[in-house]
Amino acid sequence: MEKQITTVKDSGYDWIDVIDPSEEEMNALGEKYKLHPASIRDAMETDHLPKFEHLRGHLFAILRVYSGSVDAEADSLPELTDKVSVFVADKVIITVHRKEWDAIDRILKDNVEEGECSVEKQVFNEITKAAMRSYDEPAHKLTRTLEHYENQVFLKDRKAPIIKGLYFLKRKVDVILRVLMLSYDIIDNIDPEGKGDENTRDIRDLYVKQQTIYDAMASNTNHLLNIYFNVSAQKTNDIIRVLTIFSVFFLPLTFIVGVYGMNFKFMPELTWRYGYPLAILLMVGVVVAIWIWFKRKKWL
Repeated sequence: MEKQITTVKDSGYDWIDVIDPSEEEMNALGEKYKLHPASIRDAMETDHLPKFEHLRGHLFAILRVYSGSVDAEADSLPELTDKVSVFVADKVIITVHRKEWDAIDRILKDNVEEGECSVEKQVFNEITKAAMRSYDEPAHKLTRTLEHYENQVFLKDRKAPIIKGLYFLKRKVDVILRVLMLSYDIIDNIDPEGKGDENTRDIRDLYVKQQTIYDAMASNTNHLLNIYFNVSAQKTNDIIRVLTIFSVFFLPLTFIVGVYGMNFKFMPELTWRYGYPLAILLMVGVVVAIWIWFKRKKWL
């Protein structure tokens, strides 16, 4: 579906928003505005990574925005983000995306109609800013999820299976971090060193903020996973230690019982009046001796 957002007469440039176009519609759009065929192909590719290109007669950028509906176990680029392609030519800006994106109407109302976007490149700056801001809310949600798992690992009963949740949390953070890293070229072209203004620097600051948040989150998630595995290993070692202690106490007792359970014909102590008490005392003495030895070694 093709929609005319603004016109040259109203704003000084045409802004065409295209939602879920067919290949024929994109080719027709390319012929009309003389768009490069390679950029048309990239715009149709659903799982394309962020990029920025200076092409003949226009700029082309692919942005990834965080999807509005994400499943708890979503962990891939197409599941977590939606692609927005942007073509910027003289007095023309074209946005192409598969799903509805409410940022388009927000930019029109808050920026274009307020006179803040007098040229098409300023609209592109606002679109890029909106794409970066789409990661604000998931950053808060993922931070709360990370804090929940930290409480589970450090403060609560660790019987709950949290490793699956930690895996999906790590995957989400890694995918978003990869999108942000690959978006650097777009930010660098919007705000070139020594040539930017306060508006473009605001976009760079937003980008740096998002990258810092997700870098820290990725580091904390990896540390939490390592701590979880170490705590689980320590718990297993404690169980093995207790079982080993029990086996050390019972092995000599089992040996004594085994010897006297052989029922040999010539075993004088079996018919001796004090044979049974002596055997019990021997077993008690062995247990006490092992207990004293463990105490001296500080194993108990």
